[in-house]
Amino acid sequence: MGNRAKQRRSGTRRRRQVLFLFLLPLFCGALSEQIRYSIPEEMAKGSVVGNLAEDLGLRVRDLMNRNLRVSAEKQYFTINTENGNLLVSDRIDRESLCPQNPLCIVPLEIVAENPLNVFHINVMIEDINDNPPNFPQNSIVLQINELAIPGTRFGLESAIDADVGPNSLQSYQLSSNEHFSLMMKDKTEGKNAPALVLEKPLDREQQSSHLLVLTAVDGGDPVRTGTTQISIQVTDANDNPPVFSQDVYKVSLRENLPPGTSVLKVTATDKDEGINAEITYSFKTLRDAGNVFMLDHQSGEIKSKDPIDFETSSSYTMNIEAKDGGGMASECKIILEILDENDNAPEVVFTSVSSSITEDAEPGTAIALFKTYDKDSGENGQVTCFIKEKVPFRIQSSANNYYKLVTDGVLDREQTPEYNVTITATDKGKPPLSSSTTITLRIGDVNDNAPVFQQSAYLVHVPENNPPGASIAQVSASDPDLGPNGHVSYSIVASDLEPRALSSYVSVSAQSGVVFAQRAFDHEQLRAFELTLQARDQGSPALSANVSVRVLVGDRNDNAPRVLYPALGPDGSALFDTVPRAAQPGYLVTKVVAVDADSGHNAWLSYHVLQASEPGLFSLGLRTGEVRTARALGDRDAARQRLLVAVRDGGQPPLSATATLLLVFADSLQEVLPDLSDRPAPPDPQAELQFYLVVALALISVLFLLAVILAVALRLRRSSSPAAWGCFQPGLCSKTGPGVSIKYDEGTLPYSYNLYVASDSQQTRFNLVSMTPETVPPQDLSNEASLVQAPPNTDWRFSQAQRPGTSGSQNGDETGTWPNNQFDTEMLQAMILASASEAADGSSTLGGGAGTMGLSARYGPQFTLQHVPDYRQNVYIPGSNATLTNAAGKRDGKAPAGGNGNKKKSGKKEKK
Repeated sequence: MGNRAKQRRSGTRRRRQVLFLFLLPLFCGALSEQIRYSIPEEMAKGSVVGNLAEDLGLRVRDLMNRNLRVSAEKQYFTINTENGNLLVSDRIDRESLCPQNPLCIVPLEIVAENPLNVFHINVMIEDINDNPPNFPQNSIVLQINELAIPGTRFGLESAIDADVGPNSLQSYQLSSNEHFSLMMKDKTEGKNAPALVLEKPLDREQQSSHLLVLTAVDGGDPVRTGTTQISIQVTDANDNPPVFSQDVYKVSLRENLPPGTSVLKVTATDKDEGINAEITYSFKTLRDAGNVFMLDHQSGEIKSKDPIDFETSSSYTMNIEAKDGGGMASECKIILEILDENDNAPEVVFTSVSSSITEDAEPGTAIALFKTYDKDSGENGQVTCFIKEKVPFRIQSSANNYYKLVTDGVLDREQTPEYNVTITATDKGKPPLSSSTTITLRIGDVNDNAPVFQQSAYLVHVPENNPPGASIAQVSASDPDLGPNGHVSYSIVASDLEPRALSSYVSVSAQSGVVFAQRAFDHEQLRAFELTLQARDQGSPALSANVSVRVLVGDRNDNAPRVLYPALGPDGSALFDTVPRAAQPGYLVTKVVAVDADSGHNAWLSYHVLQASEPGLFSLGLRTGEVRTARALGDRDAARQRLLVAVRDGGQPPLSATATLLLVFADSLQEVLPDLSDRPAPPDPQAELQFYLVVALALISVLFLLAVILAVALRLRRSSSPAAWGCFQPGLCSKTGPGVSIKYDEGTLPYSYNLYVASDSQQTRFNLVSMTPETVPPQDLSNEASLVQAPPNTDWRFSQAQRPGTSGSQNGDETGTWPNNQFDTEMLQAMILASASEAADGSSTLGGGAGTMGLSARYGPQFTLQHVPDYRQNVYIPGSNATLTNAAGKRDGKAPAGGNGNKKKSGKKEKK
């Protein structure tokens, strides 16, 4: 029946709880304090208390994410996150949790995160009949005087049952006897203290002792009992019991009294005399007070035995018995109230701390949840919290001594990666007590810092001819972020090089920032180029920074000097320069011109004479390359000089080139040509072809000349004037008609030509560069007055750029060589015609000066016909066996053999 009633009560409670859950949305402000479960004690581990998720209105699938858990000092309960049931996790003994308290309620704080909530739940522990009543002593000894009158009561020590309610001690039973009965006293105060009542007078002489059995019975099902034996000894008569001055003593004590402090002294009196008046005191009902207090049996003074702690018990109740020598006794009650002292400092306990705190957390974000405990009561238990350090956090009060630690400012992990937050809890006691708890909060990183290069710009010097693949520079950027947010990679994003050619010049290591040259650089082709490198982190979104890298390619001495002048001829032979014989010391002969593709000292050239035919005759400018005469030409000095000049640059080691100068001392080119022509020439197919071409042109010229002479003769013969034949009469060829003024002083050949002589070509070559016919209007030769020579044309003369001379006054072509104009056959024809004209008129000149053939206008007065082979001997005048050479000789009064160094050659040609 007891179990059925209990089940009905439990069912009623559950129905009420279910009804309450339906009203949950209407009273959400107070729900966390109204949810209550009721379970019996000593339930097996894993037993279900109730479906907490359903009662709290939480979804089962969110329990794992919200980390639903029980926050309590001792974990008697746990939550199954799979179904939301509240389970028993430890043995629950109601007598240990709530001693001497009929209502045992265990408060629980249920903590849920994301969002952070706290639910307050009360679990009522129902008592089961697991403790039998027991007496403090297994036997009780009573001494009763035989004069005791019927109705006298003798108090007995009550049994103790740790259970409460129906399972607690309900009644006593006394074994059957004829002298004593059992009654309950102080029942109005809820105390079941048994007492023996004398029903029938005792007679010590008939029976000196009585043995009774006292049984204590509780109300459980099944019933549990406890027994003790009562031994009654009948003594002699003592008709007055001791009497206390007060039936109830009430005393207030402060906790933490030192041991041995006097608490109270009780006093009892006995009207008897002698031994019957000697009173002794003893604790009748002690329970827990026996460990805290001690009693002087003779004086009745009560003293503290151990420190008194208000938090252990706020009051003590005890019974003291006074017994005289005759065995009569009486009792009094003592109530001790303990006054609280501020002897317990508050405690701070963190129930939840966020695992991730990012530096971009908004102000007001909850970081941790903590609770304060203070065992004291009243103002001594009222706690306030504050933070010691100056940190970007603050404390936000919640309910039931719960507090939140929230952010109160901007967090920057790069400046402060972690915070040690000390929370101090202080009560309001006098003096106040406090305690501190430090928690370390580590700040999580976000990608809020872009990489920063160590330099704002990089300038890299790389010598040319570097090995491909070598490192030429390294850039470095730092990122104060952590992990991928601080991992920097490098790349090339821009360059002044062509995009296609960029990868063939340089590359950069993405991890180390080392810049590698992909090829060997050439300073002469690429002096400098600029790169734009980018450093990018691995954050999301990624941040980057750019830096400019300018690469300067340094010069190395890898190019030897190159001689521009003097240069070799088309056939690889060296050219020559003429030097007047009368050149004074310091005369500028020529100039060696050289260049070097390198730069700086590597291109600083110096000129040195390695070898000279006549040392000391010429001097060479160290830096200018100018060749000057160091002294005048001596009689013993050879006319032909050879200088080997070395051109060195300023590099280390220096590179050099050589040039050969052929210098000829002569006053005119005619002095140089015989020496050059006498030297044997190797067979040249081109020269033979030119020879046959010259012979053919000479024949054509002779025929043309004969035709012209014949035409003139016929024209003159038809003329009536005998003066027209003057030129054909002997001795009159030196005269001209009065109406004709033929002059060749300025040179009238309608041709211009160049002449060059190669010193090692073994053959003197004359090439006609161009022929410029003089445009002359046709004349009527029949009219003697109209026979006038056309005005001289100076276009056939050499231009200033074509005139040979020293390198200081000569302008060559781009390679610094002498002008290389080839003579054509028309030039040779012009020379033959000029010779014929000179032979016909000995007083006329070809370009100025007798026997110069106009060469003095090109080479100066020193260069006369004596330096050119005389081709007049090969031209014959029709109607005469004399040549142009003979005619000229006769006119000048010279031997027909010719002179000026060409006698031998002319003689041979006359024999032909």
